[in-house]
Amino acid sequence: MDERIQRKVEKLEQQCQKEAKEFAKKVQELQKSNQVAFQHFQELDEHISYVATKVCHLGDQLEGVNTPRQRAVEAQKLMKYFNEFLDGELKSDVFTNSEKIKEAADIIQKLHLIAQELPFDRFSEVKSKIASKYHDLECQLIQEFTSAQRRGEISRMREVAAVLLHFKGYSHCVDVYIKQCQEGAYLRNDIFEDAAILCQRVNKQVGDIFSNPETVLAKLIQNVFEVKLQSFVKDQLEECRKSDAEQYLKNLYDLYTRTTNLSSKLMEFNLGTDKQTFLSKLIKSIFISYLENYIEVETGYLKSRSAMILQRYYDSKNHQKRSIGTGGIQDLKERIRQRTNLPLGPSIDTHGETFLSQEVVVNLLQETKQAFERCHRLSDPSDLPRNAFRIFTILVEFLCIEHIDYALETGLAGIPSSDSKNANLYFLDVVQQANTIFHLFDKQFNDHLMPLISSSPKLSECLQKKKEIIEQMEMKLDTGIDRTLNCMIGQMKHILAAEQKKTDFKPEDENNVLIQYTNACVKVCAYVRKQVEKIKNSMDGKNVDTVLMELGVRFHRLIYEHLQQYSYSCMGGMLAICDVAEYRKCAKDFKIPLVLQLFDTLHALCNLLVVAPDNLKQVCSGEQLANLDKNILHAFVQLRADYRSARLARHFS
Repeated sequence: MDERIQRKVEKLEQQCQKEAKEFAKKVQELQKSNQVAFQHFQELDEHISYVATKVCHLGDQLEGVNTPRQRAVEAQKLMKYFNEFLDGELKSDVFTNSEKIKEAADIIQKLHLIAQELPFDRFSEVKSKIASKYHDLECQLIQEFTSAQRRGEISRMREVAAVLLHFKGYSHCVDVYIKQCQEGAYLRNDIFEDAAILCQRVNKQVGDIFSNPETVLAKLIQNVFEVKLQSFVKDQLEECRKSDAEQYLKNLYDLYTRTTNLSSKLMEFNLGTDKQTFLSKLIKSIFISYLENYIEVETGYLKSRSAMILQRYYDSKNHQKRSIGTGGIQDLKERIRQRTNLPLGPSIDTHGETFLSQEVVVNLLQETKQAFERCHRLSDPSDLPRNAFRIFTILVEFLCIEHIDYALETGLAGIPSSDSKNANLYFLDVVQQANTIFHLFDKQFNDHLMPLISSSPKLSECLQKKKEIIEQMEMKLDTGIDRTLNCMIGQMKHILAAEQKKTDFKPEDENNVLIQYTNACVKVCAYVRKQVEKIKNSMDGKNVDTVLMELGVRFHRLIYEHLQQYSYSCMGGMLAICDVAEYRKCAKDFKIPLVLQLFDTLHALCNLLVVAPDNLKQVCSGEQLANLDKNILHAFVQLRADYRSARLARHFS
């Protein structure tokens, strides 16, 4: 079986080798055939290239012959048409058939160019006829364009515009288009909205009619601005320019804003390379005569308006403003008053009127806010910081100086002397209102002025001016508060002098004392609590604590000095301790640790008035009295009615 399979394998291998040889031979024959075909293809390609070269050469020759021929034919036709003009009779169908106006236009345009080269003396008549026909056809084309526009035939308009493109009257065609576009376009009350809608409609259409749509649209916009808008702006502004400054400024701001908004809408259209500059020039051409002196009108109106607001307020109070002196004498008085706290000049009675009005302030700030807004919109960017500063100085003049500073001066003059009885201490009301007003002023400074000057040298100038105003007002407020505190202490002195009796602390019957504290103490505490509440309502922040601490220290000094005016029996000392305990309770309302500490110490000192002689040294060395000067302790011990007894003097020494 193996031999049989082996023989079969050998037979198949021989057969495979035979077939491989036959296949290799066949492949060689095919390669030879392919080489022959490739050679034939190369020959064919070279032949095709040769024929193509011959054809191109022939074409060039034909074109070289045909072009002059066509030119000659065209020249012949033009000569024919020229002869007709020369003879004075136009017989050709192209001139007599109205449907061939396009061909006639092409011919007459060429004849017109040729006629320009002819000498005038020999061909003046024919040149005149050609020019006349040129003009007639131009008019016909424009008329045809106008009719097509009225019919809304865009394709016909495009066709006629293409023919007119080579005529001198092409610009007139554009003018006609622009004029007819605006017919019936301004039917609403808002001319700016009408203009925007018109430009949007034309922008969609103009590209289908003209080969240079951006130029046509730009010309339409220029016409709208220079004719329609300029006339409208002039009508709105001229009638109130001299008679009503307020209405003039409002109209100018409104019209300029609406014009710039319209310009922003038009920026989305294709108007050429530099449309921003183009639109800016159009706006400037309308408003330049009004913007040149805008800030003079603005500041003049703001001054008169601010003065009127203030005058109307003072008139409502039946108040004639006093002139506040300036210069060397006034400055000297001010320095003396600050250092000595003397009320220089006559004190006036303002009947509790602060002469500060939040309504007046709101009106002044509102007018200034509108002025800042107009200034931002209407000022040239290079002039904006300077113009804003001028408006700010007017606000400072009328709000800070003419109103707040005047009220402070009047309030200072209205503060009575410290020894006046039942004085109306209303200066704290002035402080409260001035503080509220200045917060409003500061808010407008940050919200409306800062954005206009933040990147200019005027920023430091404005901040400096604001700082000077604040310091000037704080100085007067400090002076007024100091003098008011003196008056409060003076009122307490009057109460103590009127209500406190010597018998309060040295009663005739030591065993029948029923009261817990004296009447003078009750009235003083009631008065102090009222003033503390008023101070808290009049100020804010750290100012409350500062003023209350100053009042508390002076209140303590008053009571301390007051108690040293009397001699105390044992029961009288107890009453004094009760009084001081009540004063200390009153001092707690201050919520100032130093003030409470002072009254705690005073309460401990009063214990020296009642303590047994044997315990004096122990009390003096206690926690609250150990650090006090021995003379102070001795002064209190001397107030005891039994001080002169040898026993007490010996114990204390």
